[in-house]
Amino acid sequence: MSLWTSLEPASATVDPGGSTTVRLRLRNTGDVVDEYRFEAVGPLAPWARVEPQVLRLYPGTTGSVDIAFAPPRTPDATAGPNPYAVRITPTEHPEATTVPEGNLTITPFTEVRAELVPPTVKGRFRGRPKLAVDNLGNTKLTASVSGSDNGDQLSYDIYPSNVQIEPGRAAFVKTTLKPRQIIWFGSKESRPYTLAVQRSGVDPMDVEGTYIQKGFLPRWLATFLGIFMALALTFVLLWIAYKPQVRSAATEKLQEAGISTLPPSSPTASPPMPSTPTVAPTTPPAAAPTQAAGGAAAGAGGGGSEDDKETKAPERTAATAVQELAAEEPDKKHICYRAFVKGEGWTEAVCDGETAGTVGEETPLKSLNIAVSGTKGTASAAFVHDPESTNGQGHYIAPWSGAADGIDNYIGSTKKDAPNLLGFTINVDNGGGAVCQNAHVRNAAWLGLGCDKPGEGEGFIFGGTLDNNLWLEAVKFTV
Repeated sequence: MSLWTSLEPASATVDPGGSTTVRLRLRNTGDVVDEYRFEAVGPLAPWARVEPQVLRLYPGTTGSVDIAFAPPRTPDATAGPNPYAVRITPTEHPEATTVPEGNLTITPFTEVRAELVPPTVKGRFRGRPKLAVDNLGNTKLTASVSGSDNGDQLSYDIYPSNVQIEPGRAAFVKTTLKPRQIIWFGSKESRPYTLAVQRSGVDPMDVEGTYIQKGFLPRWLATFLGIFMALALTFVLLWIAYKPQVRSAATEKLQEAGISTLPPSSPTASPPMPSTPTVAPTTPPAAAPTQAAGGAAAGAGGGGSEDDKETKAPERTAATAVQELAAEEPDKKHICYRAFVKGEGWTEAVCDGETAGTVGEETPLKSLNIAVSGTKGTASAAFVHDPESTNGQGHYIAPWSGAADGIDNYIGSTKKDAPNLLGFTINVDNGGGAVCQNAHVRNAAWLGLGCDKPGEGEGFIFGGTLDNNLWLEAVKFTV
């Protein structure tokens, strides 16, 4: 058996995000009818499609198939020449496999994203934001970073000031902002600034941030010191103005008579101290007559006093909701949950497959509160955004947290600067049943129902995404 093949063209070029087609011609030079199967192999195989995948040829006849390449516009589509191959397997003689090779050149593209973490920093003498620079292109990125602001109010210490980032990677640039003038007294001032990512031959990419400069001493202290100094000065002036003048009458008479000295007088006893004045005791005023018993009863029946404090209703958590269901249906399993939405706080507790969170509003979840009944407890862990990620994925922030039936279990954090939830792992106590989840991720639909496998060790189910650029928007649970 023999086979002749030819790639037309042998070398092709394609843009990331686009597509191109290469034709593979082959001739059956043998003496039997044969059927050939085609399979793309090599690094470009995931982006290659062969049509048709099976071709039947009679002896001496020629046929062709099309190989379509569609590399994505991502860092995985490496710029430059990329070899590829197609495996041709004859049905009649599978041992006589042929692998023609070709070359596909992927054109380079550049895409850069920069973000300040955090965008607003506060301080009296300095601020230390970080600039995250992501290379989303398919070629190495070389850039310099510089800072500027209106009025030259800040100085910038940037390290490193020049970065080289491989495709699909990120770099963090540490920046120290220092105000040129210190605010000794007074309120804080906002100082906008810009960090520019400069690449050769293109306009710089500006990332804007804000430095909130605080006063060295609070304003109220400056006011207090000013008032104290004014009162002290007033007291001194009053003392000088009204200081008593004491003169001896005998000295004045001698001066009138022209005598300048006075014979010494005999010593006398010290004058007695004045006695302490006594205060006549006073009788306290009589108490006002008390209100009649009937009037007091009427007042009590009229409601509480205006000074009574308003009693706040207790928070309805997931445990509160699941305890109510367990009381109504003690022979069934239930799971209740609620979500902490950024900028909105905790949602209402829902149960058994209802939606907690928002869908399509670009509002990430920060934390989940889960409680179960009839499953012997539950355990879970949070997978969150990682600002220092080098592989484009988040990370787990803590070990598993668990709770028994009817007890609140929390994952994630509700702090203001807490990272967004990307995903979670969850299970119920081995032997207590199975837990199922469905998660809605940013820029995507519901990911689909997934359940753990009880009885297989410490089984669990993961919901959400590993992608550092996405986040959870809503969840559903059932047991």
